[in-house]
Amino acid sequence: MFESLTDKLSSALRNLRGVGQLSEANMAEALAEVRTALLSADVHFKVAREFVERVQAQCVGQAVLKGVAPGQQVVKIIHDELVRLLGEGTTALSSARPLKILMVGLHGSGKTTSTAKLGKLLKKRGYTAPFAVACDVYRPAAIDQLEILAKQEELGFYADRVSKDVPAIGAAGLAAAHTAKADVILFDTAGRLQIDADLIEEVKQLRARIQPDEILLVADGALGQEAVNVAKAFHDALTLTGLILTKLDGDARGGAALSIKSITGVPIKFVGTGEKTGDFDTFHPDRLASRILGMGDVVSLVEKAQENIDQKEAERMAEKMRKADFNLEDFLAQMQQVKKMGSMQSIMGMMPGMSGMQVPAGAEAQMARTEAIIYSMTPQERRKPELLNGSRRKRIADGSGTKIAEVNQLMKQFQQMQQMMKMMRGGGMKKMMRQMEAMKGKGGFPGGGFPGM
Repeated sequence: MFESLTDKLSSALRNLRGVGQLSEANMAEALAEVRTALLSADVHFKVAREFVERVQAQCVGQAVLKGVAPGQQVVKIIHDELVRLLGEGTTALSSARPLKILMVGLHGSGKTTSTAKLGKLLKKRGYTAPFAVACDVYRPAAIDQLEILAKQEELGFYADRVSKDVPAIGAAGLAAAHTAKADVILFDTAGRLQIDADLIEEVKQLRARIQPDEILLVADGALGQEAVNVAKAFHDALTLTGLILTKLDGDARGGAALSIKSITGVPIKFVGTGEKTGDFDTFHPDRLASRILGMGDVVSLVEKAQENIDQKEAERMAEKMRKADFNLEDFLAQMQQVKKMGSMQSIMGMMPGMSGMQVPAGAEAQMARTEAIIYSMTPQERRKPELLNGSRRKRIADGSGTKIAEVNQLMKQFQQMQQMMKMMRGGGMKKMMRQMEAMKGKGGFPGGGFPGM
């Protein structure tokens, strides 16, 4: 997400980091590059121009704080302006109970999936009985899709597979949700390939019947400036209370996220960053601004770890590593916990200084092969890797669809890791560092790699 913009902004600011004083001359070239970077990210030209003007007005002639390099001050100013551009302030939902949320948008934006994702997120945030109402009576299988997702995430569900009267379905769904004592009710509406009068009129009638507390537009972030135009049209017709930007995992440019709040005045409240129901979160302008500038997002990384990694299991694993009593079963469990946090690339994007780095090609596939190899072992073999003789390794390779050489490589790397743990336990830190360097040269770490380390 935003890789291209991050690279270009970093390049534009690199030359400023070493200057002793800010001036119009040394700022002009850098800000021209910043403006070019924003435009190439498909940011609206008016938004890009005003952004650069605000940054320039704050930078030129500003007194340099003692102990702070001028270039770092520019980064701080740009960060603050990015936060403002993305929409500073609260992204909280209404406090009404039950909370009624009307989901609107065009075909293909991810409305139905986002409805289930939002229900799951709100359940994690304290709502006890989310309820989904299927109001899309046109798209084939739309009702079935929402029903399956609702069941999967343990949400209440209502649909009428006979009626085509959407306002009446919404009213009946509201009554069913009240009966089920739902504390949040999500109405999934129909979309069109483009905005038309019939779509808007139907949603207006549904709004009049259910009186929603929130009207959220689900917009495809990959559409760039077109997503901004869609948001503006819906807002003019329905008075939106918030936006959900989807597919940001595949949008390297990010122009929609950077333009949409400024043009429409409607805050982004949630973002979807993948296809899984867990790839959905509250939008934090300050965190995204930090990621765009390559500063990482440690807060989100910690939150993800807290949500996905079992604390007791992590403590147990740390103790086993401290005692150098770490086997392949432990390694598999650790790797699976880390995988719950998302892709390796998304995790690296949250780590300061690593957002521009790319995971080596094939790293995810290598992790999958490592899992297959370990799964092909018996529980006894995982706990006692020393049992793995030649015939057992051949059986494991055949069972996992890999080569014996790959099984041997995994075992070699695992043995090296055990040796390092023993050195740490014995206090041989310098010796361990020399061993690490030797392993790195032999391909024992990423690049040649022990997957999951």
